[in-house]
Amino acid sequence: MDISSTGLRVLRQIAESGSFTAAAARLGYTQSAISRQAAALERSVGTTLFERRPDGVQLTPSGLTLLRHAHTVLASLAAAERELTGTVPQTELVRLGAVLSAGAAILPAALAAVGPQITVTTREGTTPTLIRALRAGSLDLAVLTSRPPHRPFDGDSPRLHVETVADTELVVAVSSTGEFAGRTTVHVDELVDAAWIATPSSSSEALLGVWPGLPGRPRVIHSARDWLTKLHLVAGGFGLTTVPSRLSPVLPPGVSLLHVDGAPPEIRRVLVARLPGHPTPAITAVTRAITSTA
Repeated sequence: MDISSTGLRVLRQIAESGSFTAAAARLGYTQSAISRQAAALERSVGTTLFERRPDGVQLTPSGLTLLRHAHTVLASLAAAERELTGTVPQTELVRLGAVLSAGAAILPAALAAVGPQITVTTREGTTPTLIRALRAGSLDLAVLTSRPPHRPFDGDSPRLHVETVADTELVVAVSSTGEFAGRTTVHVDELVDAAWIATPSSSSEALLGVWPGLPGRPRVIHSARDWLTKLHLVAGGFGLTTVPSRLSPVLPPGVSLLHVDGAPPEIRRVLVARLPGHPTPAITAVTRAITSTA
């Protein structure tokens, strides 16, 4: 079996990106080059590693097995390179991913609780993209969210190791001087024809910012991924958006939060996930900081 480090890097990037096209863009290759590397890797191992689907590319069970070994091989090569070039880090590195709503509510306090002997790098993403990055070995930890009934995030094996950080209720952010000024609740029927400010969705990711379960097609007026942008649009009276109630301490002026009557509570669970196995002391320390400060 003759496997190149380039082939393993391509495998890892396809696993994280979910498509040959996205992997090519991230690695600076053409799509045809990625396809050739993928085909060569499959020939080398003598089995199918990639499952082509309408919504992208997933690794087969054999691909996931090879990916687990790729983590070790590529990490060892990176460590050898650092040692040979004399750039061995003085601190332990933890690569942390977080869903967009966790940035303001969780990360600052958690990072402040981590000692100087640990360096934490962060990146934002949706729960599906962060799970792919965990599986690909590009992240060590990820702060994710789930909704009832809180099923496993994916069907891949082995299961991710997941710890619950907190449960938070989904509420509606409104202008403090607008139609719902001075109120603490809103009935779900009043939201049917509302103008919404939402995060764009794809086939694999739900539309974020619209109250779940509204009948018909919601009227999305503004589309934005950044929470600060959405909340300032709310403050200006340009629409409504949903937020976890734990964001209340970091709301900009002019925004109020309303609980929704006439519908079951929408509870979102915040979790921290990693690959299974024995974590490093640095990963354990960052996990503890997240769970203790959230």
